[in-house]
Amino acid sequence: MVGTNGSLGSLAALHEAATQARARDAELVVVLAWQPPGGGPGSRASCGPSVLADCREAAAALLRETLEDFGACRPGVTPVGRLVRGTPGVVLVDAVHDPGDLLVVGTGSRGLLLRVLRPSVARYCLAHAPCPVLAVPPSPLQADLEHLNRLDVRRVAGGAG
Repeated sequence: MVGTNGSLGSLAALHEAATQARARDAELVVVLAWQPPGGGPGSRASCGPSVLADCREAAAALLRETLEDFGACRPGVTPVGRLVRGTPGVVLVDAVHDPGDLLVVGTGSRGLLLRVLRPSVARYCLAHAPCPVLAVPPSPLQADLEHLNRLDVRRVAGGAG
């Protein structure tokens, strides 16, 4: 089982999960957790049915796209998609049904602001999952890409004045 959100870190985790599934001759379940704007139960009052439907459809489209792109580059592994409403860590831990399963998550790169605003899904899974958890670090290329993006933002901001 692997969590995805379309990020580079989750794609690295997906590729590792496929390798593990192939080696274990196991099913590859790809889980995408989604939430309406505002997150949890409090958002029910602020979101109408059309907003919830739009959010769910956007998440479903992201999962379909991820599975299609992944299937095109990793023949031999047929992933099964699962779309679940909820916070990512809780959804992933709840999706595990057997202590013999393996839960694969990306660790992503997390700056100080993200650490404050959003708890780490990987840490939550490591602390609460009833099965082994494989936390896949981001590719060194991802750090290079993020550095280049920061330079581009600075360059644009500096030229705007």
